[in-house]
Amino acid sequence: MLGENATVVDVIDESVKKYKNNRAFTCLGHTLTFGDVDELSARFAAYLQTETSLQPGDRIAIQLPNILQYPIVLFGALRAGLVVVNTNPLYTPREVKHQLVDSGAKALVVLANVASAAASVIADTDVEKVIVTEIADLHPTAKRLLINNVVKYVQKGVPDFSFPNQVSFRDTLKVDEDRFKPVARSPQDIAVLQYTGGTTGVAKGAMLTHANLVANKEQLSERLDEIMEEGGQTWVAPLPLYHIYAFTVHCMSIFSYGNRNLLIPNPRDIKGFVKELKGEDVFGFIGLNTLFNALAQNPEFRALDFSNLKYTASGGMALTKDAARAWTEVTGVSPSEGYGLTETSPVVSTNPPGAIRQGTVGTPVKDTEVKVIDEEGQTLPQGQVGELCVRGPQVMKGYWNRPEETAKVLSEDGWFRTGDMAMIEDDGYIRIVDRKKDMILVSGFNVYPNELEDILSEHPGILEAGVIGIPDEHSGEVVKAFVVRSDPSLTEEQVRDFARKNMAAYKVPKSVEFCESLPKSAVGKILRRELKELDQKKAG
Repeated sequence: MLGENATVVDVIDESVKKYKNNRAFTCLGHTLTFGDVDELSARFAAYLQTETSLQPGDRIAIQLPNILQYPIVLFGALRAGLVVVNTNPLYTPREVKHQLVDSGAKALVVLANVASAAASVIADTDVEKVIVTEIADLHPTAKRLLINNVVKYVQKGVPDFSFPNQVSFRDTLKVDEDRFKPVARSPQDIAVLQYTGGTTGVAKGAMLTHANLVANKEQLSERLDEIMEEGGQTWVAPLPLYHIYAFTVHCMSIFSYGNRNLLIPNPRDIKGFVKELKGEDVFGFIGLNTLFNALAQNPEFRALDFSNLKYTASGGMALTKDAARAWTEVTGVSPSEGYGLTETSPVVSTNPPGAIRQGTVGTPVKDTEVKVIDEEGQTLPQGQVGELCVRGPQVMKGYWNRPEETAKVLSEDGWFRTGDMAMIEDDGYIRIVDRKKDMILVSGFNVYPNELEDILSEHPGILEAGVIGIPDEHSGEVVKAFVVRSDPSLTEEQVRDFARKNMAAYKVPKSVEFCESLPKSAVGKILRRELKELDQKKAG
């Protein structure tokens, strides 16, 4: 274990040296060793230091799915002293622009398949350098050309785009790694700006320091130490590495043990996912409820050999009894549910591998305090339901350039108000009773009604809109919009078309209900609770 003054770069450096010949990341049939990761990330860091104007502390946005380039870019950027801004490849131009502008990012690394969104707004940002990669850029030449050409010309998976000052990712790796100069960074320096809506509203950048991330890595390692061995284990990584849950688990904890991460670029392609698993001796699986359901129902997945599978972690959204039961029946391993938030790097609690209690999110990881409070802020006794608060070394520094928002959720003595309602049992196990009041969880992605309502209200035919989440067997929840029309001829499909152009696909309302007015409080706040009750009555 590293000392309390360690940085993420220290974790990287120690791991690549200690496990040089071990397999680190595998994707689409090609594997990088820890030695490869060391060399390639040093080359990328050297490029950033010598061929761009970027300085330590500058922000670099990474808009990549789970491909081999992600850890190389991530580690290279951190080694060069930059702050990483993880950016969802599914984002629309509007969403990309907000994140780039708000963070003040000066560079962007983007997959060609999704680059058109950023290209359409890049002129309105401070981004000076755009590095574009194709999906198989780190594969051997023959396979690289085959895969990239199939994606581009056969599947037509790369829309037209262009950037000023655009450079190929492969060209950045031509810089000799000896030109890389290590950068001194403090544990209290920001390592990652991880965007979240918090409890409401526009996405804000949670400032996660090197100390935050290293602490959470150590906390996870301590919890998993009884099952984790150094090197030789294969862990499946289907959840996006740009999401803080997968980021910390795969790029920090599992990596620090010298184990291999099997990257799945598109977990929604269940057939392709299962193909990647065939012949793999999987030890650990990191997933979430909807994925467990989908895989457990797939005949080819059910036919796989799970004799070496010893651990399954569930996070990102609530684990249902049915999904846990189906996964256990198929694999023989009960999922261990945990709990966390972007603002806590993210892990707050997990079920210990040898003491899983279904229906709970386990016990707090080491050095983490939890309590529940009432509406007046008074601490409640165990067994009572209140708002869950967390204090520990993994709690964020605050929200980027938003001191007022930070003050609302983070007290001077370090307690973070999660907005989630929970109960702490006598032996410390935590039960999440209800999530943040209005947040919607679509396949593990946070969707915030305020943002969607603001966007929908910009449609000239919409007077106002209210958004809620409704249950869905496939994605946990989907978005439903209640719309008051200013144009009586406006149709549901027109509303959805407008939404598709302005928000990521998972945020687009699955259904639209037109109404004469929206229920509101005395101060004019939309009462989403009443919208939910109305929807439930209609559903019977």
